[in-house]
Amino acid sequence: MSSTKVALVTGAGQGIGRAIALQLANDGFDVAVADLSFQEEKALGVVAEIEALGRKAIFVSADVSKREDVVAAVSAAADTLGSFDVIVNNAGIAQVKPISEITEEELNKIFQINVNSVVFGIQAAAAKFAELGVKGKIISAASIAAIQGFPILGAYSATKFAVRGITQVAAQELAPQGITVNAYAPGIVGTGMWDLIDERLSEINGKPRGQNLKENVDSISLGRIETPEDVAGVVSFFASEKADYVTGQVLLVDGGMLYN
Repeated sequence: MSSTKVALVTGAGQGIGRAIALQLANDGFDVAVADLSFQEEKALGVVAEIEALGRKAIFVSADVSKREDVVAAVSAAADTLGSFDVIVNNAGIAQVKPISEITEEELNKIFQINVNSVVFGIQAAAAKFAELGVKGKIISAASIAAIQGFPILGAYSATKFAVRGITQVAAQELAPQGITVNAYAPGIVGTGMWDLIDERLSEINGKPRGQNLKENVDSISLGRIETPEDVAGVVSFFASEKADYVTGQVLLVDGGMLYN
């Protein structure tokens, strides 16, 4: 088996996922870039960026809300890149709605993408680690909304609280195999997701577009919006041997918004 370490990052075609994939490549990992089929062009761009860093990379088409897609993505990463050491369950969506207006369809969709996918990723990674005899690392996307529920983000907050609970349970169950399970909790990151949140908040509370984002950024102690690279630095730590004795944790990376 190859001595090179291999990571799979879901939702890696853009935003935080892209930054994580590039950071792990810089850390010496070969990377499987997983995303939806319609994101293939963007994802292949990330693959090219990783290859330009001197690492191997592949694109894997996957709908993370489907268990078979997640299992297939893990297998593709291991088979094509020659090992499997880290999974980053990064893919997720936001929904901005008062809790009284959330539909059954919307609730099911956000849980399938934000929660079910994390369970599937943990299951698929743990099985592959066992097959390969690897003490692997499982890293998932939480949020500041995993620590504190936010108005108009009820369903999203619920999914992130769920990720926090699943992370704690999986860490305890998988510790005997030497597998660590952690999550990162970003704050206000300058990506398309926050553009969507700002737009929807504007529709709900009538504030001009951009003002909701500005007010949130103004609440950050370090005084600036978060970058995808800020998040990737925490994932880099969790994926490294420096975090070998860290498990079951949700680490805030929010510039000083919440204090847990």
